[in-house]
Amino acid sequence: MRKLILTAILGVTGLAYGQQVAQYSQYLRNQYMVNPGAAGVYDFVDITVGGRLQWLGFDDAPKTTYLYVSSPIGGKPRVKYNPALRISNGPVRNPKIKTGKLKHAIGGMLLADQYGAYRQLQIAGTYALHIPLSDKVNLSWGVNVGFSNRSFLRDKALTLNLMPGQIGSDATYDTYANQGANNTIDVGSGLYLYSKKMFIGVSADQLTRDFISFGTDPANFDPNIHFKATAGLKLPLNDNLTIMPSVLAKYMAPAPISLEGSVQLEYKEWLWFGASYRSSNAIVAMAGLNISRRFKFGYSFDYSLSRFNEHSVGGHELVLGIMLR
Repeated sequence: MRKLILTAILGVTGLAYGQQVAQYSQYLRNQYMVNPGAAGVYDFVDITVGGRLQWLGFDDAPKTTYLYVSSPIGGKPRVKYNPALRISNGPVRNPKIKTGKLKHAIGGMLLADQYGAYRQLQIAGTYALHIPLSDKVNLSWGVNVGFSNRSFLRDKALTLNLMPGQIGSDATYDTYANQGANNTIDVGSGLYLYSKKMFIGVSADQLTRDFISFGTDPANFDPNIHFKATAGLKLPLNDNLTIMPSVLAKYMAPAPISLEGSVQLEYKEWLWFGASYRSSNAIVAMAGLNISRRFKFGYSFDYSLSRFNEHSVGGHELVLGIMLR
């Protein structure tokens, strides 16, 4: 079991050339967390909080918590409303995507990502410029600028029994045990082409790697550039049902490309459910709805197809959002 935990943690952290950025199962509904160019696509203030728990059954399994806000700048004044929670008596359709006009958008995010004895804290701000290519299609360019703190939690490693006794008893962790925090300025950018019926996006995280890095203690973290590409299509089946196939590709050298394909079925632009297959041997089931004009909800369950499922019951991701329009 201990070897299995060590292998899992190393694979997640990037010390073995794995992914160094957080993973999201509900990327189709939270495009901003994948591509800064998607900030402000909808003409409302989007405030979303999410939590993701992976590999349930392991002690201190990977967990991610995030909060983001995005909104176009300017536009028509929003109608005042009663902030009290009002549950809808019927379907509450999604706000429409508006294209054909130039607009600016801003956003911001907070992220806490912990995997075993490793932790990353990140804060970033976003600016996006949406340029109309036609009445029906816009092209957006967005940029993230933020600060990241990455640290090795020696006390957590001891608690996990990854470093039993004292330093020197486990060669795997000798290199990292006495290190402090690594602080970097992170920059990300993305292009996002979209209309009411489709989207195509490309983005990159950690573009500046550790070019601007500071801290009082040495650290062996080596931020690498992560590339992402997304595409999706909205196909109406009838007046009430719409199917949305999509794909997400991720790449960080020298790791192989990771692919995730998803299909979501949407009823009256209100209730949705779907499934995904991740090339890292996982399947995902998900569902969500607009609770009211102001509140949205999403849930997904990850099930591993690898040998980890012998020790884990899967993973959960919960997303709650407020739409101020």
